Amino acid sequence: MRGRIVMDKVQVATARTRRSAVVSVDRVRRARAKGAFVADQRGAVAFEAMIVYPVLVAFLLMPLADLAAASFQFISAKTALRSFGQYVQYYNPLGPDGTVTWRSGLQTTVAGHTIGNLQVICGDAGATCSPGNIAFPKYITFSTTVTLHPIVLRSVLCPSSCTYTLAYSERFQ
Repeated sequence: MRGRIVMDKVQVATARTRRSAVVSVDRVRRARAKGAFVADQRGAVAFEAMIVYPVLVAFLLMPLADLAAASFQFISAKTALRSFGQYVQYYNPLGPDGTVTWRSGLQTTVAGHTIGNLQVICGDAGATCSPGNIAFPKYITFSTTVTLHPIVLRSVLCPSSCTYTLAYSERFQ
């Protein structure tokens, strides 16, 4: 029993010492044979990380962040256009005389996006509704603009301008 207690204390003491302090003679011979730099690689990853991390951030993460921000803005604008199209379904804009009359209080901004260029298309010819064209309204077209603010991908996402116009049409049922 006493021998077991002594052995446990030796194992605990060995476990508490640093790993580099417990070195076998055989390990030292192998280290000398391979070369000191190959055998001792404790700081290699830390040194490489200082070089790799800025490269990853500059060439991978920042362009992905620009692309994600642009995607979120386009998705938000498309969702606002679709929501406005569903909203217009309940407010028929064509008056009895064929003119386009909107109810007062018709919203023109949805989720921060201004809706513009509203046109109601009547009949099968695809012409804008007017007093001369009072056929049944088929669908409505409208649009909104999205302005991007990229940091890295400006030349890719904004070749001429960073403002994009998104058009949408909704068919009346």
